[in-house]
Amino acid sequence: MSTTTIRLPEELKARVAKAAERAGTSPHSFILEAIAEKAEQAERRADFHEEAERRWAEFLETGESIPWEEMRRYLKARVRGEQALRPVPRKLAT
Repeated sequence: MSTTTIRLPEELKARVAKAAERAGTSPHSFILEAIAEKAEQAERRADFHEEAERRWAEFLETGESIPWEEMRRYLKARVRGEQALRPVPRKLAT
């Protein structure tokens, strides 16, 4: 395991210590967990953007889409726990 030194303003250091104590852990463990959570969040955001770009490229290539009202009805039915036929993408009239 490597070592990294960070400089924390005294106010932040005190906040971390207090939060760690409330969480029942050490400040070191608290900071490690916070860094891991932030890294995971950044990775999820990057994955989301990559998927959005892939889907946008697919839309530009095929021109197929699902009208929002159809998708909305489908999603509402699913939230209610109902079986619903998934809308089919198609080229929409412009």
